[in-house]
Amino acid sequence: MSRATPSGATPPNSPTPRQPATPAQAAAPHRMAVPVTSVPVTRTPSAGTPGAGAPRPSGNGNAVAAPRPAGQAPASGGAASSPSAAPTAKPPAAPTAKPPAGAAAGAAPQARQAPRGLPPISELKNRPLGRILHKMGKVTREQYTEALSIQKQKGGLLGRILIDMGLIKEADLNIALAAQQGFELVDLAGVELDAATIGAVQAQFATTNKILPISFDPATKHLVVAMASHENFRALDDLRSLMQYQVTAKIASDPDLLERLIAKNYQSATEGIGDILGELQQDDALKDLKNRGESIDIDSLEEAANSNPVRKLINLVLLQAIKDKASDIHFEPFEGEFKMRYRIDGVLYEMMPPPAHIAPAISSRIKVMANLDIAERRLPQDGRIELSVNNQPIDLRVSVLPTMFGESVVMRVLDRSNVSLDLDKLGMREDDLNITRQLIHKPNGIVVVTGPTGCGKTTTLYSALRELNDPSSKLISAEDPVEYDIDGVVQCQIKPDIDLTFARILRSMLRQDPDIILVGEIRDKETAEIAVQASLTGHLVFSTLHTNDAPSAIARLLDLGLEPFLVTATIEGVVAERLVRKICLHCKTEYTPTVEQLMELELRPEDIAGKKLYYGKGCSNCNNTGYRGRIGMFEIMLLDDDLRDMIIQHASTQVLRMESKKRGMRSLRQCGLLSIYDGITTIEEVVRETMMEEE
Repeated sequence: MSRATPSGATPPNSPTPRQPATPAQAAAPHRMAVPVTSVPVTRTPSAGTPGAGAPRPSGNGNAVAAPRPAGQAPASGGAASSPSAAPTAKPPAAPTAKPPAGAAAGAAPQARQAPRGLPPISELKNRPLGRILHKMGKVTREQYTEALSIQKQKGGLLGRILIDMGLIKEADLNIALAAQQGFELVDLAGVELDAATIGAVQAQFATTNKILPISFDPATKHLVVAMASHENFRALDDLRSLMQYQVTAKIASDPDLLERLIAKNYQSATEGIGDILGELQQDDALKDLKNRGESIDIDSLEEAANSNPVRKLINLVLLQAIKDKASDIHFEPFEGEFKMRYRIDGVLYEMMPPPAHIAPAISSRIKVMANLDIAERRLPQDGRIELSVNNQPIDLRVSVLPTMFGESVVMRVLDRSNVSLDLDKLGMREDDLNITRQLIHKPNGIVVVTGPTGCGKTTTLYSALRELNDPSSKLISAEDPVEYDIDGVVQCQIKPDIDLTFARILRSMLRQDPDIILVGEIRDKETAEIAVQASLTGHLVFSTLHTNDAPSAIARLLDLGLEPFLVTATIEGVVAERLVRKICLHCKTEYTPTVEQLMELELRPEDIAGKKLYYGKGCSNCNNTGYRGRIGMFEIMLLDDDLRDMIIQHASTQVLRMESKKRGMRSLRQCGLLSIYDGITTIEEVVRETMMEEE
């Protein structure tokens, strides 16, 4: 079976471009790298989830990149850092240049010329970023000057500012930064590679570093490679130092096409999970674990954890989860089997299971990577793993829990490239977005975001902090754990084992002269009281609660022990949030829902008269699930004087809900209906994520 690259996480990513690497950075030691390999998987959605998973090969994309003009001087290896995941729009095709007579044996066909709209690389190299974008026709001088003015006032990177202004896209920035470092673009469409060229770079090296050899001269050892990002200088250094090649690097402006070509040309050479499972069955160290139960000595456990097949399996599983944009990886021991599952877009998918007897070796290997105690198998443990995959830093939050049949391990994948910390990209409707911006720009008060675990609360609050992140304000947060580092925000990690709780750290934070405070979660009365005190003394406080909807947050705060007059004096608004899967755009199909489906939403056929409803029938782009990506649904409750009087009089949650709806609050179910009518999601998704409304 083959493995698909399913839908990505909600909102598209907008990673902040980094500045050109210094010599010290280039010489920095390598972080742990995971080999890039396809992992065959059997996807079976959890019960109650629409759509059944089906296998497909990974790596999709259909954009086309542009090459450098023939005969131009090759670019050097050092490069700046910039995101490269965004696909690039297809430039006008240029005729393919004919290879010169006497070309070196084994050389691949030359790539097509650069598009006419792109100036020669000599005019772009080492130029200021704004001037490069101007020469590319992406910004005018006036727009460039306006962006510089914003940068002077608020700070930040110029490229990020231009993207936030909506003037350029991530792909434009990637091309400009590559040109600034002297890298030329190469169009890989239609390029065919011979065995000599492919053989010049080992399969594992090519797949790990996303490098594709496109030309090789064995006589001079001159190698031309295409890569996804111009920050991949370490891979170029390895080719020069280890293989003694003379390397010329070019940037593929279509990273998806590059990945497909790498998978196509190295597929037979890379090792899949089926091969590794075969090795697991034959490994002598792992055979000794059969029928041992809990009577496994530490030496045997270490030997099994460090065995080559176990290392390969863990590396493959981790990499495939990152490529598929999974949010969690589950390793679950049962009495007669051992399961591995991914959570993608909120739904669990099962992988090909390994033999049950190697469960201790897998959990021990993960504990070694997370610097946990492999000898302790009776108590829960938490740790963290830092990886570097395709030159992108990835953090894995590890939780180990003892169960009846062994240790259950769950890893939360924290990939900043999958997260867009931008309020405009969360899926809010225009009126909700305006209300949210009014809330977060208040001088003081408490704004609460509520919802179940994994509904996007942290992303929403991080997006708010990012919008408020200004040199004139001090932002400080207390989190458990700190999921993503945000430049300009002082972030504090909660450590309950040393009694560093939310309440204790929040009390100290007030002595740090903050303007805006983020409290990861209000869990107890003490934390709630300090948050109220911070609000009353002129601070703006953001926090989260776990309730089903926005009005229920008031009851939750009162249950914690807060006085009603303190709640009404400080709470400015409550935002409830849910995530629903979006219909795949490639297989989106109009249909007429059945009466039973409409009844689930308490609708009648006449209620949808004139409206078009859609579903995804399944295709290779969405792994035949019909969904690709997720979008937020929001319910925003604002407190006015009348609602505050009702809270003082201990009005019920149902009364508060009805009064809020009279004042214009759109419920989660109503927000979901609008998304259905807009063709964004399906009836099944809205029913799954929202409650039936009580009249």
